[in-house]
Amino acid sequence: MNPKSVGRLLSYITLFMAGILLVPTGVAFYYGESESVLAFSATIMPMLFLSALGMYLTRNNRELRVSVKDSYLFVTLSWVILTFFGAIPLYITGVLENFSQCYFEIMSGFTTTGATAMTGIDVKPRGILFWRNMTNWLGGMGIVVLFVAVLPALGVRGTALYGAESVGPTKDKLRPKIKETAIVLWGIYLALSIIEVVLLMLGGLDWFDALTVMFGTMGAAGYVPHDASIAFYESKYVEWVCIIFMFLSGANFALYYRVLQRQLRKLVKDAEFRLYCKITLFATIFIALNLFFKGVYGIEESVRNSAFQVVSFLTTTGFTNVNYSSWPMFSQSVLLILCFIGGCAGSAGGGIKVVRIGVMMRLFKNSMTRRIHPHASTVIKFGDNTFSEATGEAIAGFVGFYIANVLVGTLVISLTDVDLVVALTSVLLTLGNIGIGLGGIGTDFTFAVFPDWAQWVFSFLMLVGRLELFTVYSIFTRDFWKR
Repeated sequence: MNPKSVGRLLSYITLFMAGILLVPTGVAFYYGESESVLAFSATIMPMLFLSALGMYLTRNNRELRVSVKDSYLFVTLSWVILTFFGAIPLYITGVLENFSQCYFEIMSGFTTTGATAMTGIDVKPRGILFWRNMTNWLGGMGIVVLFVAVLPALGVRGTALYGAESVGPTKDKLRPKIKETAIVLWGIYLALSIIEVVLLMLGGLDWFDALTVMFGTMGAAGYVPHDASIAFYESKYVEWVCIIFMFLSGANFALYYRVLQRQLRKLVKDAEFRLYCKITLFATIFIALNLFFKGVYGIEESVRNSAFQVVSFLTTTGFTNVNYSSWPMFSQSVLLILCFIGGCAGSAGGGIKVVRIGVMMRLFKNSMTRRIHPHASTVIKFGDNTFSEATGEAIAGFVGFYIANVLVGTLVISLTDVDLVVALTSVLLTLGNIGIGLGGIGTDFTFAVFPDWAQWVFSFLMLVGRLELFTVYSIFTRDFWKR
């Protein structure tokens, strides 16, 4: 462990976030929201002070050495600390009742969950709403990944930091240096974001709505500056733009780099992407047919609404364009299954990840083969990729641990005396970074109904879900703190 290196890095990333907060401060100033400007200023000043103090105390530790343990501790503390500072403007302006709700709201934004404790969103200060939605975009590709990309002069190898925050069982290294990989990923992310903003503005949205909707779409998070979500705009065009970019944000961003390198075969042959497309297509067809033959919508509305909610649930974005809670039970059941799956590894989406589902299917097939042919030699092959037994065991362990978190979380939240379905669904959507649910947690649900202590439990679940369990839980083990 190198505590001084961790402390210095925390000082740097706090300074970095203070600079980012200048953007929503400018938005609040543009709209003449003096209270919001003061709230952001009152947040930035202590961040600058603490950052300067941290750098002064670690001034003799300029050669930053970061081990795997250090990276896990740094990434976890970064998300906890930056969420704390990010919640302060919400608390000062009083847009939520207490600090636990403010912390929950920003943790939900950074982790791209999209669950909310806020009501009356349409009348909230625009500077605050811009910051709330901007956290979606920052968390989509990863705060620390952005940190590694734009601050390469820190004198530290970013490999461990990148691996501790990036999602999925494997990490794509697109360039020889990890900082170059981070720059490539964020460059692609930014380019797609700009394209979506332009398309949304062509659809009649002003710059504020176009940017905030893009934040929620590309971050696969789902915050919208309106209570009615995407339904507010009453535009088929906007819905189709969101469908396309939700789908893109749920795929592995490394594949887009391969496309830019004219390696189209890698996109077509990628087993995870093919499975992702198949799940999206078949789920959309099943729900559309169910909606049409049940007489809920006509054919066009059935296809569009089905595609919208399928992609929204699968990528864990959480946008809504209709009240899906009134859909037939079969359609809702399909959406529930999609919640478990989530997006692809290396995407902005949450959930278990498509690649893990695919590998688990192969593990099941191999187990059946060995039962029938006890002496057979089997390998874990998913598409063109062959996974080691250790990776297969790690994936199985992750899924098992994920389910254990759901069960324990449901037990804890049941202490609030909500019914079992609400307890289970609320845990699923926070741990899976989904944001919207079924049953009692539908389109008009807010987490403000839960007591303060439950807000902290949900914040913890969102954090461990976004950092894929082991990064956070490892720091609570005895082995982590041994020399």
